[in-house]
Amino acid sequence: MRTEQRLTEAYNNARVEYFDDSSKYVFISDCHRGNGGPSDEFNKNQNTFIFALEIYLNSGFTMVEAGDGDELWEYPRVRPIKNAHSDVFELMKKFHNDNRLIILYGNHNIYLKNWEFVEKNYYDYLDDHSGGVNDLLKGIKPVEALLLRHSGTGQEILTVHGHQGDFTNDQSWMFSMFSLKYFWRYIHAFGFRNPASPAANVNIRHKIEKRYSKWIEKNGIMIICGHTHRFKFPKQNDPPYFNTGSCIYPTSITAIEIADGSIQLVRWRTAPNSKGYVQITRDILRGPEPIGNFDKRQNKEKNQEDLSDD
Repeated sequence: MRTEQRLTEAYNNARVEYFDDSSKYVFISDCHRGNGGPSDEFNKNQNTFIFALEIYLNSGFTMVEAGDGDELWEYPRVRPIKNAHSDVFELMKKFHNDNRLIILYGNHNIYLKNWEFVEKNYYDYLDDHSGGVNDLLKGIKPVEALLLRHSGTGQEILTVHGHQGDFTNDQSWMFSMFSLKYFWRYIHAFGFRNPASPAANVNIRHKIEKRYSKWIEKNGIMIICGHTHRFKFPKQNDPPYFNTGSCIYPTSITAIEIADGSIQLVRWRTAPNSKGYVQITRDILRGPEPIGNFDKRQNKEKNQEDLSDD
């Protein structure tokens, strides 16, 4: 399925960012923002997403949207998406204006690899009230992959969407797009899911995770991705494969946070308190763990030194 080749290409061509123990990043993926209609799966969690983004913005985090932010397979016209979720885009604009927004493209918004498409649809927006055109994400340059490199230890963290090597959503993405666009989108609203999607097919999901883990073991590089909609935080001695989950769970969104030299998996959800009032809460599902614990290259060298000392 060309997973090894595709991930290696993504690694070699990735945007490189240096980080240290004072850096703060939040990784979010698979919002699948639509036009606000019945098949727009993001609708139910929009308020939760906005609440979380406000906190990340005010806390100094850099936002990394790791693919499939907008559902461009079902809704190729971006303007209705921007209108339906204008509050989300206003927050993303604030991150962008502060140089704290990084957007990766996934299979469902693969059009973002075309910079002319991005300039036409994301650099500005039409204000329906004033009739004027205002800046939105002017100058944004979506990428396929982000490589974080620790300025002190040299540890590397590769972030991709996660469709790389998934045949139906990578090499044959156009066929999958047409099947969704002209068939599956119309029965989405009734609860039916596309069995070719890793989000709905456990076997496909497990195969992707195994292939990614194999690449990690071979190259010694930690990966953060999305795509499967299944959040993942590795157990001790497991390959450092992290998955953000998604923003279209029934009542919650999940994210990966890096801060203070540690990494953790969190969930934002709507839930009633003891008095029955619905509120948005943040729970830590896994971690925090020191980021250095997942540096396979450094840990391998350390183990070899320990063996030679014995």
